[in-house]
Amino acid sequence: MSAETVEKKAPYVIEWREGFKIGIAQVDQEHRHLFTLVRALNLQSVQHTVEELLDYVVTHFSNEQDLMESSGYPAFDQHLKLHEEFGAHVADFLGNGEDWSEERVQELRRFLNKWLIGHIMTHDLRFGKWHAGQKALKAAPPAPRTVAPQGFFARLFGKH
Repeated sequence: MSAETVEKKAPYVIEWREGFKIGIAQVDQEHRHLFTLVRALNLQSVQHTVEELLDYVVTHFSNEQDLMESSGYPAFDQHLKLHEEFGAHVADFLGNGEDWSEERVQELRRFLNKWLIGHIMTHDLRFGKWHAGQKALKAAPPAPRTVAPQGFFARLFGKH
């Protein structure tokens, strides 16, 4: 096989799966859309798709962070730091001055897919479970009060 006939590597594409859901409808819908945008990355439209992806990441992170902050999520600061580290990594990648090539597009797609899956399946899922627990606590009926026995029967049975 000569160098001219080397097979092209298949694009690194990961589809959204129901197993990625964290149980918060808005966040799950936004995650699904992020996978769609990553899947759409290709050499012909990379500049436009990257801009759309970055805009949407900002929107998603803002929405997720607002939800975490307003619900009192105890790991909010740590989660915010993860989002900031992601932004710095992407900025470094995009700002390195390299021209776009099929290999560079695939490298970006691979990084984004791996980061999304890892982040969703650990940190976002942890938030989803915590959030569900908070909703359950708020929805649970109050625990019955125990009233100490009083009166004639309490005295009769020695419970005074």
